[in-house]
Amino acid sequence: MSRPAYRKSAAQKAQDAARDRLPIRAGIQPERPITGQLVDLYSDGACDTGAGHGGWATILRFGERELVLSGHEAGTTNNRMELRGLLEGLKSLKRPCQVRVITDSQYLRKAFTDGWILKWQRNGWKTAGGDPVKNQDLWEELILQARTHALTFLWVKGHAGHGENERVDVLAVQERKKLRAG
Repeated sequence: MSRPAYRKSAAQKAQDAARDRLPIRAGIQPERPITGQLVDLYSDGACDTGAGHGGWATILRFGERELVLSGHEAGTTNNRMELRGLLEGLKSLKRPCQVRVITDSQYLRKAFTDGWILKWQRNGWKTAGGDPVKNQDLWEELILQARTHALTFLWVKGHAGHGENERVDVLAVQERKKLRAG
């Protein structure tokens, strides 16, 4: 007999949505308020875990302008590609901005919104279980970027018809497939 699917109540969904609109935790955000341009950053990663072929993609939208970035890596993981998509998007910004990150990665979002990064740093880059934090190099680069830009996070369900999220997914998969073809 299968268990019924867990469904969040309307109050739980509202609480999650409110948390996502809050700035990230102190210690990973700029010391001074950022009044720069508002940028929407959509990012995604994709990986063939068996072969280690990965791709990432980012769309940055500011005003009427749009910048699309993508790339690929061999010997990688899906989570690493999720991080790379965000990192490359943030690194492309020329000045401090208010960045709304739209992602389908709970791993990426919760690391910032739930303070995982701060806990990892306090624990000497160890997880609660004492294991080394994976992708520490990318997390450290993301912290530097998060101290430059004012980040907020919006989680969207993957493969659920969100236009830009679908676009970055397609681009990330295309990048991943370039490694298989090569």
